[in-house]
Amino acid sequence: MKSRNELRNYQHEQQYFRVRLGVLALLVFICFSVLIGRFYFLQVKKYSYYHTLAENNRISLVPIVPNRGLILDKNGVILAHNFFVYTLEITPSKIENAKDPKSLENTIQEISKLVEVSSLDRKQFNKFRTQSHNFESVPIRTHLNEVEAARFAVNRYRFPGVEIRSRLFRHYPQGKLGAHMVGYIGRINDKDLISLEKNGDLSNYKGSDHIGKSGVEQFYEKQLHGVTGFQQVEIDADGHAVRVLSSTPPIPGNNIVLSVDSKLQSIAEEAFGDKRGALVAIDPKNGEVLAFVSQPNFDPNLFVDGIDSENWKLLNESLDKPLIDRTLRGVYPPGSTFKPFVALAGLEAGKRLPPFSISDPGFFTLPGVSHQYRDWKPGGHGSVDMRRAITVSCDTFFYGLAMELGITNLTNFVRHFGFGQKTNIDIKGEVEGLLPTPEWKMRRFKQPWYGGETVIVGIGQGYTLVTPLQLAQATAILANKGVAMRPRLVTSITDVKTGTIHPNPEVIQDKITLIESNLQIVKEGMVGVTKLGGTAAAMAAGAEYAIAAKTGTAQVIAMRKGEKYNASAIDERHRDHALFIAYAPADDPKIAIALIVENGGHGGSAGGPIARKVMDYYLLGKLPKAPDTIVARGTTNPPVNMPDVIEDENLHD
Repeated sequence: MKSRNELRNYQHEQQYFRVRLGVLALLVFICFSVLIGRFYFLQVKKYSYYHTLAENNRISLVPIVPNRGLILDKNGVILAHNFFVYTLEITPSKIENAKDPKSLENTIQEISKLVEVSSLDRKQFNKFRTQSHNFESVPIRTHLNEVEAARFAVNRYRFPGVEIRSRLFRHYPQGKLGAHMVGYIGRINDKDLISLEKNGDLSNYKGSDHIGKSGVEQFYEKQLHGVTGFQQVEIDADGHAVRVLSSTPPIPGNNIVLSVDSKLQSIAEEAFGDKRGALVAIDPKNGEVLAFVSQPNFDPNLFVDGIDSENWKLLNESLDKPLIDRTLRGVYPPGSTFKPFVALAGLEAGKRLPPFSISDPGFFTLPGVSHQYRDWKPGGHGSVDMRRAITVSCDTFFYGLAMELGITNLTNFVRHFGFGQKTNIDIKGEVEGLLPTPEWKMRRFKQPWYGGETVIVGIGQGYTLVTPLQLAQATAILANKGVAMRPRLVTSITDVKTGTIHPNPEVIQDKITLIESNLQIVKEGMVGVTKLGGTAAAMAAGAEYAIAAKTGTAQVIAMRKGEKYNASAIDERHRDHALFIAYAPADDPKIAIALIVENGGHGGSAGGPIARKVMDYYLLGKLPKAPDTIVARGTTNPPVNMPDVIEDENLHD
């Protein structure tokens, strides 16, 4: 029998052992290779990436919000500025027992025993806290008065991480004056954030709570906001600030100078009294807006730090619609204020050249149709030429002229005066109005155009709709002999850092070639409106300058056939709108005006006195006398579209 050692194959076992050792060594080599490769990847290839992450964990950028630019009127009167207020602010990482979720709530509870903290304050605090770093202070209460600030200061030692600071807040010192024009700023919402991100401006709003929401504040937001500065702050592992490493100061926003005189604006607004409506005054030679009125208006200061529910309800649910900017968004039939432009279209087309005249029987009929389109004056005006047709606002004359021109020729011509399109003023929210055409009607109603519709377009009725701004622009173009200047509210922007003034340039948008003699005829007809026998003679009595004007009346509701208009028998909200356009001095126009008094009735008596006060101050520096007796009062009817039916015989100027 062989021994045990004789049976073992040492050579085989040794070879097997070497194989296993080689495999193990290879495995160890592979593992170390992977480890070394990973070290190389992390420490060499990805060094910059992870170094940045480490620095971001150690260093945080804290934004420094820039001062917002001022808004001033043409004479330097401040319409929007910033002021310091006391705010009570909490730095969450510094409060006692900061890691305990209940400690912050307990701190707020204790604070509320000293200073009133409303539910809205808490809501806004929680919102801002989620958008801020743990080491940044967040306002829990703004606009502390001196008593509240003193009361907390005495107890300051009890509240680590809570302190009183002063912050800049937007303020509108003129209150309601020009509210729709100046606009307001408000809290940045999700919609604003999306817009900022889309435009690549989001980084410049780090730390900013507010943004322009309307008016000049919104349109010139980029210029007013400025450039946000930053501090590099070193923080520890718990998120506490250790030290400031570097600082980049913010660049304040630029100052905006308007073309509007705040005194003229005030006179225009006060002239409306408690009537509703809108007024726009323009310098026809350069497009500068001189007054921009929408009545009633509102106090923009209510919106700066978030409007409370009570005031929001009052403004939003008011039947007077004070939040609607009637100058831009109110659309109305132009009524007889449209007639000078129809007259010029007829003259330029050679349809009514002197000595052409008609004998007005008080109505107009289409060939082969028995329906009568009646004049506002029963029995008619007798013999009427172009000048007199404008002066006495003869409907019959313009019915026939519109038919001879045809709707296409008429609309193509008056479109050069800005009807049916935006004026491109430097403020958002403008609507186009409506200049109807057969193509438009087919698209809108799937119906053909009828001759009777052309007839009533000739007197500014039917589907035709304009905004007060469009009507003022059209009047300015007429006064400027066919040269259309882009209307603008801002005349210059001042760079606060360098002091450089950047003018907002004049822009010619269109230029209509018009025959001088035709312009003269229209002007003489409009001057006649303010003379004895004209529809606005009373408003121009005693004027030291010649006024070219046109009155207008636009129906709010339809009247049955044969029914006569009786204002006293109609609900006040359903009474006619009063319109008025004018430019002066007639021979060298320096101001063009368009205005509407909602439910005011007659353009001359309701709108004329308002325009006169504005022109007297602008041209002569005369302040208005004691308030006139209110002729007609509009109260609750918002801007309206055209009624479905227009019975033109009930219109009157």
